[in-house]
Order: sequence, then C-alpha cells, then structure tokens
Amino acid sequence: MKVAAIGFSCIDVYQNLDKQYATGNGIDCIVNLAKRGIQTSAITTVGTDLYGKEMLDLCKEYEIDSSHIQVNEGDTSVFYMTLKNGTDRFHIKNVPGVMENYTPTREDIEFTKTHDYVHTDMYGHVLHLLPEFREAGCKIILDFSLNKDFDVLGPVLRNTNYGFFSFEKYDDTIQDFLKKAYSYGPDIVTATFGEEGSMSYDGSTFYRQEIYPAAEIVNTVGAGDSFISGFVYGLIQGMDIPGCLDCGARTSSEIVQKFNPY
Repeated sequence: MKVAAIGFSCIDVYQNLDKQYATGNGIDCIVNLAKRGIQTSAITTVGTDLYGKEMLDLCKEYEIDSSHIQVNEGDTSVFYMTLKNGTDRFHIKNVPGVMENYTPTREDIEFTKTHDYVHTDMYGHVLHLLPEFREAGCKIILDFSLNKDFDVLGPVLRNTNYGFFSFEKYDDTIQDFLKKAYSYGPDIVTATFGEEGSMSYDGSTFYRQEIYPAAEIVNTVGAGDSFISGFVYGLIQGMDIPGCLDCGARTSSEIVQKFNPY
C-alpha cells in the first residue's frame, strides 16, 4: 500500500523557543506512517531557502519519496508559532511563500494517482483534483480540521472517502453533524474532541473512542494529524472502525509527548 500527501506544507518556527520543524497536515501524517513501514510520498512545493532544504531532509530521513516536491524560487511557507499554557499551539503569523501559488504539474498529478490513499486538506490548492484521483482508484483522506460550513464542505465531501473533523469538545450536536457529513457520500466520517476522545460514523453506527492519557504533554501540535495517521494505518491493516480509532488514539497520545509532530 502506498500513501501520498499532496498539497499544503510549511515550516513551523517557534522563535521564542529557538525550535522549528517541517510540517503540514499531510506531511505529519505520512511521516508517522513512514515510521510504521508504509511507503509514502510528498507532493507539494518548497522554496530555494534553507527551510526548503529542511523539508527535503525530513523526507530523506524517513525515506519518503520527495521526487514530486517542487523547488521553486522564493521562500518556503512558514508559520510563526508560540505555545500558550506551556503546551498548546498559537499561530502568530503565516508567510505563505511559494505555497501561495502552488499548482501541481500533470506529472505530479499522474504520480499521485499511482497511490492507494491520497491525503490532503482544505488549503493545498488541489481540491479540484479529487474527482480525478478517485476515478483513478485512490481512496481520499481529507483533513477538514475546524471547517464546519457545509456550503463549502459539501462538494468536497462528495469526493472524500475518509473525512476528519476537529472539535474543541464533545456536545450533543456532533452526531447530527456527522450524519449530515456522511450524507454527502464518504465511507466513514470521524470527529476528534481533544481530551474527550473521538467518534466515527459509517452510516449505521456511531463508534466512540476515549483518549490514552499521556504521561507528559509537551506539545499538542500534531495530535490530530497523528490521530489520522493511526486511523489510516488501521485501515491499511484491515482493522475495523473501533480498531482504527484505537490505533489513532494511541498514536496521538505518543506524539503529544514530543515537541515535533512525528
């Protein structure tokens, strides 16, 4: 099985802590999958600066295929970050860099279509390609993050197999939300609620998963991305939905005990 992450990528820079790492929703996911031995690829763009080299070095370290990472003249996308309450991320500003005008080439698109699973999000400039990927037989993993507007989500959900949503906490509206999201056509829709766990819906049953408490929380960045990686690993291994949720919760618990999101 092969998993591609196409679209958004960046470098998170914590200037007050003198720390940084290469990241992005899909990048975090495939690094965690690569650590489990899954064949992965990154399709995105970086600049000609040192941050771009950092992304390429990350892919080399985890044996992620970077042959379709465009290196374009200019700056790599950067998010300047800080931590509040010692562990929770807070975005200060984003410098979009070459990511702002990213467009996959036809070669990038055809390469992506050779993968079994394709991960992307709402910000990678590739949503118009989802029907083409699905027609090629790819299973689409979509990280919707905090997006809840069905006027925007509806067309995307129609071309999604596995949709993931983030909520701050669980409440009685979430089951109805998942039912509506599922009605657009995905195979499984999943919501995470931070310390209150997660829930998946497959059109007939709601599955609830509690978290695995971390011995020490260092940085909550990457909790959601690592959860998705664990869930997808479960899918690849043929697990049922409770098994996928459990694998996602375990992976997320491991990652929040590190500074980097993988």
